[in-house]
Amino acid sequence: MNAPLLSVSRRTRSTPFSGRVEAAGVRAYTVYNHMLLPTTFRGVEEDYLHLRRAVQVWDVSCERQVELVGPDAARLAQLLTVRDLRSLTIGRCAYAPIVDDDGLLINDPIALRLAEDRYWFSIADSDVALWAAGNARGLGLNVSVREPDVWPLAIQGPEAEDVAALVFGDVVRTIKFFRFAELSFHGHSLIVARTGWSAQGGFEIYVDDAEVGAALLDEIMIAGAPFDIGPGCPNQIERIEAGLLSYGNDITRADTALEAGLGNYCSLDAPIEAIGIDALRRERTAGITKRVCGLLIDGERVPAQRDPWMVSAGSGSVGIVTSAIWSPRLLTNVALAMVNVEHLTIGTELVVTAPDGDRSAHVTNVPFDGAVQR
Repeated sequence: MNAPLLSVSRRTRSTPFSGRVEAAGVRAYTVYNHMLLPTTFRGVEEDYLHLRRAVQVWDVSCERQVELVGPDAARLAQLLTVRDLRSLTIGRCAYAPIVDDDGLLINDPIALRLAEDRYWFSIADSDVALWAAGNARGLGLNVSVREPDVWPLAIQGPEAEDVAALVFGDVVRTIKFFRFAELSFHGHSLIVARTGWSAQGGFEIYVDDAEVGAALLDEIMIAGAPFDIGPGCPNQIERIEAGLLSYGNDITRADTALEAGLGNYCSLDAPIEAIGIDALRRERTAGITKRVCGLLIDGERVPAQRDPWMVSAGSGSVGIVTSAIWSPRLLTNVALAMVNVEHLTIGTELVVTAPDGDRSAHVTNVPFDGAVQR
């Protein structure tokens, strides 16, 4: 059966790079933050192997920025996340979970501080601008909340730094992980951050001018030619192996930040004012009942997944598989799952009900390092 097609309209917004992406042979899109996000070029496994070996350029314009500007920008930024932002100086990035009053996840963005009174939240797939604007208005804060026209491009892969240096100069090599700098491209200042949704390393470039962005993409491709650069996109195999969670798939509005395994990014002992932090403090005291984990699933490659698969122990359900795929590097099926805490010991044997039948599985460490954990 052929997969259904995606009808593209103004509601599924294209990007300044869509024409070049399609000329490069994109095979599939998804919709992310109401925008087109490429998901496949050569094929999922071929894209994965190329990403791990060489370098790719990604159109991730769907990573929208929620901008806070004004005298109360710092206060609103801190209210929005349970991560302590007091040490977020200009030029730094921070993974900053956003939760509601009950501690349930609204988004898991990266926060960037561009100036004393200016912040960006580079968001996952949900309408954070509405949440931020509603809180600003309800609290009477003196702050502007908007979604600026910014379209990130990512350079990812083992050769990403060498390619970026050819475009921006060797100064790009001095940018530390989760830091950014304003660098010049043809006289235009661009924010370049050492971040990205892969474990292979690289940069995200925040493009705020469509014409400059088109020229930048072309120059990146020219600079990367000796490194076998190619078009790419966030890869399902690579991100599962790395334990990179997909908001809306692995973690949703039904999960708290602690259940999502984001406790290290929740500053529960800091004296900060943040929406939902008291709920998470209470949950920490009471204890969580489920948490994200990794699974190795036995058998041949699992079928394509759309909906969660049940995970059981004995005769009862103990969780769901949220993302699963065959790893050509590890030669096994790797998966992320949300499982009851009493079954999270490494090596615990479970059963996954896939569309083609029950499969044996066991709990393992994330990221997946290739070792069989028993």
